[in-house]
Amino acid sequence: MAHLVTFRTARFDPSAEPANPINPIAGHAVLLWLTDSLRNAGFECGEPDAEDWGWYLDVTGHDATYMLGASGEGESGEKGPIDWTLQIHRHRSLSDKLFGRNAHAVDDALTALVERLVRAEPGFEEIEVDRAG
Repeated sequence: MAHLVTFRTARFDPSAEPANPINPIAGHAVLLWLTDSLRNAGFECGEPDAEDWGWYLDVTGHDATYMLGASGEGESGEKGPIDWTLQIHRHRSLSDKLFGRNAHAVDDALTALVERLVRAEPGFEEIEVDRAG
């Protein structure tokens, strides 16, 4: 299951993002904001791509691969804070799932880094992290 990081901020403007051709949901700017910090911490990041629930990118590092997704619940042109959700999915092979290996641990390195980055950012409020997976 995914780990979730949610927060509220006015930092990102959905109207300034590239159009999501599948569904008009923002998230591209949040992923771009995270990419440099993830790379500086030793993770490799792909390019953001659209999905029907927002945007995602592939992340590799610390002996794991992930899908990092972002979506915002604001309307295009909306002013003020928007609710954002980051979802972190650790990829597992079928045999990993069958034998209970490579699970998305509570102390996962990518989740911990994303949480630190979000908590350190001025203007981010109502931050919650769900590692229940």
